[in-house]
Amino acid sequence: MLRLDKLLSEQGLASRRELKDIIRSGRVSVDGQRVTNPEMKIDPERSAVTLDGERISAQRFHTFMLDKPLGVVTATEDRREKTVLDLLPPELRRMGVFPVGRLDKDTSGLLLLTNDGDLAHRVISPKSAVEKCYSAKVDGVLTEEDVEAFRSGLVLKDGTRCLPAELTILEPDSCLVRLTEGKYHQVRRMLASREKPVLTLRRVSIGALELDAALGPGGWKELDGAALCRVFS
Repeated sequence: MLRLDKLLSEQGLASRRELKDIIRSGRVSVDGQRVTNPEMKIDPERSAVTLDGERISAQRFHTFMLDKPLGVVTATEDRREKTVLDLLPPELRRMGVFPVGRLDKDTSGLLLLTNDGDLAHRVISPKSAVEKCYSAKVDGVLTEEDVEAFRSGLVLKDGTRCLPAELTILEPDSCLVRLTEGKYHQVRRMLASREKPVLTLRRVSIGALELDAALGPGGWKELDGAALCRVFS
């Protein structure tokens, strides 16, 4: 059972305070009956809730794909920098979404935003071994020795050991890197250890879920269950 005002707030319709006034004004109905008590307990799976005659989804969790632009920090708030949540409209921010993992300020591409804590944990947990794929352009010429070094598992200059990863050379100075870890600045540090400093870096997929090229920097879209299944496939 869930409080009526909480259910509506989870849909990002308005602030909790505003929703209390909306309910008290008689604009909300449950199973065809007008209600005015914001604290009324309902079963979201069984009750039909409408606002001004429009059916309200009972879905509590929402997950979005964001094409993170360069220069934006992966955080819910920052006093000095623009954050990924600043790219969203107010109704999405009111849902309580947060970034799943992080992308550096100087890295662009696929970032998941959700209000589902269990989903976020599954994506970033080492036990899940969810593969992330990055497109990188480097200062230097990539070689088969680099490919083999990634395949064998690198030891970084500070002694950090990385699990085996896949490096696919696309052009002499560009590649795809696939890995299942998420250490700090890992892709940049791995390529730097091979004396191939990264010039640009972009995440293009998580699991089998690929970034929608139609979004463009700062663009977003909600993901359905089928799309989320591709994260773990």
